[in-house]
Amino acid sequence: MAESPLSASPYEVLGVPASVSDDDLRKAFRRALRETHPDTGGDPERFVAVQLAWERIGTREARDAFDAGRGSNDEPKVSFEARTSSAPSASRPKARAFGHPGGWRREKYLGQLREWVGRGVEIDDPYDPALVRSAPREIRHTLADALAEESTARALSGLGIGFTVWHDVATAPGARESAAGAEAGAEEKIDHIVLGPSGLFAMLSEDFGGPVRSRKGELIGEAIGDERPAHQLVARSKHLARRLRVRFTGLIIVLPDDALAEPLVDLGSARGAAVLAVRQEHVAALLRAGLPGLEPIGGNELFDVRTRLTSGVRFV
Repeated sequence: MAESPLSASPYEVLGVPASVSDDDLRKAFRRALRETHPDTGGDPERFVAVQLAWERIGTREARDAFDAGRGSNDEPKVSFEARTSSAPSASRPKARAFGHPGGWRREKYLGQLREWVGRGVEIDDPYDPALVRSAPREIRHTLADALAEESTARALSGLGIGFTVWHDVATAPGARESAAGAEAGAEEKIDHIVLGPSGLFAMLSEDFGGPVRSRKGELIGEAIGDERPAHQLVARSKHLARRLRVRFTGLIIVLPDDALAEPLVDLGSARGAAVLAVRQEHVAALLRAGLPGLEPIGGNELFDVRTRLTSGVRFV
């Protein structure tokens, strides 16, 4: 998987600043090995992370390459620049798509970055890996979510011409709000709406930078903090369904593959729609196959829902 803006840097794993000397870096590595070694009661996952961190910055050549954003000789250059959505195979027709996946969060990230760096300060490359890693977590989280949306969009584009996808769909009321209210409500969005023979799905693409699990119909984990992604998705989809006069088959939170211990986690249901958390690598297959026990839709019903969405969807 591509590196996330929320991924802990090798320096953070070893507990040292990026300016650490080579000698102190070696000392930190040995200390971290002792503290995390499973034979002495350490955490096996942290032990592996320590070794991987050393592989990335343990030599002067590797460290210079990492600091420059290149990675080792076996790793591609880290890049957080905008990524286009394309079908996995040129021979497979792409799903019809509307909107700009990740676009709103890209703009939000650039605004947050300018505020953090300071007005009037020139930023040569807002996606420079070193700059991104040094930014506060809130800013890195915004960029991580933009990348997650773009990555999900690439997966959805390969669903084929039987599917239609809308990205960055606004869910907050617009015309009756004040200017300040409209601006505040702009974040009230659904990242992707997917319509196809298997049903109608509302989706959020999230990257919290760490593993998550479920409890009482919600995703929890140290990386999530006080956020309630399942609750947010249910609330936003409820508003949208009422405004567009549609019913969702499923509400899906798409997460990085290493964030979930299982490919799919059942979070219950809301207003007849199944609520799920799914690894990104499995989301396209799930949408093609449909949810167990639910009848596929087609013909006039599919046409009617598509017409309502096409005429009623607004983008952030």
